[in-house]
Amino acid sequence: MTEHTAPGERTIDVLLADDQHLVRSAFALLIAATPGMRVVGEAGTGRQAVALARETAPDLVLMDIRMPDLDGIEATRLIVADERSAGARVLVLTTYDTDDYVLAALRAGASGFLVKDTRPAELLAAVHTVAGGEALLSPGPTARLIARALRAPGVPGPRPAAGLDRLTERERQVLTLVGGGLNNAEIADALGLSPLTAKTHVSRVMGKLAARDRAQLVIAAYESGLVTPGAGGPGAS
Repeated sequence: MTEHTAPGERTIDVLLADDQHLVRSAFALLIAATPGMRVVGEAGTGRQAVALARETAPDLVLMDIRMPDLDGIEATRLIVADERSAGARVLVLTTYDTDDYVLAALRAGASGFLVKDTRPAELLAAVHTVAGGEALLSPGPTARLIARALRAPGVPGPRPAAGLDRLTERERQVLTLVGGGLNNAEIADALGLSPLTAKTHVSRVMGKLAARDRAQLVIAAYESGLVTPGAGGPGAS
């Protein structure tokens, strides 16, 4: 596959996992035509995705949720838990931003989600964002998903995330702002901190909560009751 990478630029290796051949082909063509990206594998089932992730160690997996053999949620869980593929970020693809399964995928370790009819430029921007270590969570859709999950029958109310009692008051403030959708620069402005200090606080919170990335911090903020659906802040992480 042809690569268009400038000298010194790191290529983003992408694994495509979708049971629809036409969808995979469309994404493959788009990524192959984009400088700095390449497709390292295509999977039509969840088990294939897990096997290929272990084999190719991609930077990012574009993961469909509803697949035969093994769904995208369990595939995500296995990929991020395996040391051979743990470096891969997972970007979940879904038909609707109200898909209840998206929340389960985020809990399993996905770094964000997109609807399948996202415009090509937005998809490529999302690949760069997630492969670079950031979460891709739009506050509005994320709040709706979590609100739906918390209202589901039999789901317990807010509960402290493991490690929450280890956070300082400042770190709780930072976690609340992350849950509200603020990025590091916005957190710095809100708390009167330098961007570097804000980033340091976010990293410490991630460490104390054993969070893989900001996506899991957002889930922890909602599920512990620090942020309530509808109270999200401006901006996206």
